[in-house]
Amino acid sequence: MAAVALAHVFGLIRRFFQVLRHAGWRAALVQTSGYLNRLSRGLGYTSLRRSRSGSDFTGRYPLMGIWRLLAQENAFHVLTSPSITNGRRAIALIGDLNLPQCRKYRVEQLAELWRDQDIAFDYAHFEDVPRAGRILQQATHVMEYRLQSNETTEMLRYEARRLRLPILYDIDDPLFSISAYETYGNMQALAPALRNRFLADAPKYLSMMNGADALCVSTPGLQCHAQLFTNRPVFFRRNFADAQTLETGRAAMDAAVEKDDLFRIAFASGSQGHEADLATILEPLIHVLQTCPNTRLLIIGHFNLKHLPGELYNRIEKYALVDYSRYLHVLARADCVVMPLSDDLFNACKSGVRALDAAAVGVPAVVAAVGDLPNVVAHGQTGFVAEKPQDWFAFLEQLVRDPAHSQRLGQAARLALERRWRGTTQPHIASPELLAWVA
Repeated sequence: MAAVALAHVFGLIRRFFQVLRHAGWRAALVQTSGYLNRLSRGLGYTSLRRSRSGSDFTGRYPLMGIWRLLAQENAFHVLTSPSITNGRRAIALIGDLNLPQCRKYRVEQLAELWRDQDIAFDYAHFEDVPRAGRILQQATHVMEYRLQSNETTEMLRYEARRLRLPILYDIDDPLFSISAYETYGNMQALAPALRNRFLADAPKYLSMMNGADALCVSTPGLQCHAQLFTNRPVFFRRNFADAQTLETGRAAMDAAVEKDDLFRIAFASGSQGHEADLATILEPLIHVLQTCPNTRLLIIGHFNLKHLPGELYNRIEKYALVDYSRYLHVLARADCVVMPLSDDLFNACKSGVRALDAAAVGVPAVVAAVGDLPNVVAHGQTGFVAEKPQDWFAFLEQLVRDPAHSQRLGQAARLALERRWRGTTQPHIASPELLAWVA
């Protein structure tokens, strides 16, 4: 039992640092407080809960008592799929909802997409067992988001199989891929113990993936990489701008302070380690800042300023990354956004979500020709795609010298977001096979 308790504690510590890496101290402490509050009210199911006998450890599975009772009453098996008997479609998503941006783009906005198709949709955090169990009873299909194999996720999947529910596994980063991790430059910014933890978790993600009936990923690049690890069908569903994003972005644009004579180049860093990304364009960026006195570097989120020359500190405006609305309001102060990415296997799977955020507030983006970014930014129309190191200086200088042109590009980016990148079932947003799988 001591080993089980120790494993659970390490699991909680790992999740705390995962949230810390992606969302910062505030979010990590808020979610820790919420978990402890649920635990104090008897809602935090864990593997530490003993069975009444204290010897068979069935208490690790809160649903075990129900399963045994159903089995004893010859009522355990569901003989016909609910999608056939109910004549309708209802999706239950069970996921790791700890990371705010991931929760927004891969979970919450799905409610809009599926309900537009007359398909019911509800979701639960995998540790909220009472809610997860309840929505499974009402579902015809299950989506599992960003889950790794552990006692709780295996228990919930067992219940889904008992209910004869088809399972779709969704993931938006190659967390299952040791080959991607080992080429990922951002990993070098993490403590060795945390890097080893991510690598050790990769097989747990893959185990969940290969136990599902089909997979869904966030980009065509990730789709290709996932196909190296599985023989399951792999669909993609790109991130998009839902109604809340469009509305919040418009409010941020309207609330933006009157422009001064400064030209702000924004860099958004949602998690630790993105200093490695900015380092790929540091030389041309510094050149622009030094040769154009009216420029400022606006940094949003995690960033260690020690990675920048000290003489630039008075040219930097830094904001903590808080909730999504505040993030967009800060982003709306920028005149352009830079989105550099190291050209590695991990980043080749990345989505263009930061470009969507910039477009939501009418700000053009200069992006690396890596991952899905070139598919989201129309070069020369809504921003620029930098394919060579020297492109960064040329494009940034062009925007700084002609702020009116930058503003026109931003307006075009917002219009493209409203027309092309909102939540629809068009093939560039979601694989037709994904819709067919549910329907």
